[in-house]
Amino acid sequence: MINSLELKNFGPIHQFKCENLGHINLIIGGNGTGKTILLKALYSAMRTLEEYKRGNEPRNASEILADKLYWTFEIEKIGDLVSKGADEPLSFKLNCDGQDFYYRFGKDTTKNIQTLENHVPPRSSNSIFLPTKEVLSLHHIILQSREQSKTFGFDDTYLDLARALRQPPTGGRNYQQFAMSRKNLSEILEGKVEYDENLGRWQFKKGNQKFPIGVTAEGIKKISILDTLLGNRYLDQKSVIFIDEPESALHPAAISKFLDIIAMLAECGIQFFMASHSYFVIKKLFLIAQKKDRLSIPIISVKDNRWELANLREGLPDNPIIDESIHLYKEEVELALQ
Repeated sequence: MINSLELKNFGPIHQFKCENLGHINLIIGGNGTGKTILLKALYSAMRTLEEYKRGNEPRNASEILADKLYWTFEIEKIGDLVSKGADEPLSFKLNCDGQDFYYRFGKDTTKNIQTLENHVPPRSSNSIFLPTKEVLSLHHIILQSREQSKTFGFDDTYLDLARALRQPPTGGRNYQQFAMSRKNLSEILEGKVEYDENLGRWQFKKGNQKFPIGVTAEGIKKISILDTLLGNRYLDQKSVIFIDEPESALHPAAISKFLDIIAMLAECGIQFFMASHSYFVIKKLFLIAQKKDRLSIPIISVKDNRWELANLREGLPDNPIIDESIHLYKEEVELALQ
């Protein structure tokens, strides 16, 4: 898994270093602070390591990375990722399973990354990014806009996810934790989402009834994506999953159950990176960290361009989300005492 990372001059992230990452890692902060950019930077690196030397892939790691950054961030040139006004180049370094992956480039770089060092062996596992918007109802549109039209609009996180969902279900015995997670997911869904080959579209099946995906609740579609990727074996015990706003479109009860499933998958080896604005997500993960001795849950917070690292096993750190929750509680108490 990813053990540590270090970024300099990467968009709004001027400098950030983080060690001792866990199987569940939570990133919190205000809008525009760089949470999603951090997720995408990590995702681009992991997908580079996974595509490198896979099958008949002819590109070297530098070419794969440049292409991944271009289509994930949808920029005219990758040099646009360098922090505005920075005097030094952008640099990125992660340690995966004890080995380093490092690159750097300046603001004038188009699509040729000169400095890249990779000591990580090629990976056979797959990482995936679950964006805030669901993709099932947009599945064909995403594939058409990128594979045929080759235009900006849906970045590589959407394209990779659409392609992963396109893989057919795999029979046979699944990992025990995966099978249990799928069972728990189906209880939340009260049905399942499946692809109808004859109609060429996704549907939600509940009992003997089938519903078009367009009239299916957003939360059901979001949870169904994870269930599908576990079912078609796109994910395995060494996968890394990036989730932008896991609370999006989910009822609080469903969020709690969803995070319990994430904890179960983390215990069997999958690593998670999540960005959230939700106090409910922070509190639930705090409770999970207190209950499960095997799970260390680092929390990365950003405020006023300062990035800090704490661990939910040791308590809830000071941050704007918790501060606002406390402020609302105090306001409620003051009203009650009037």
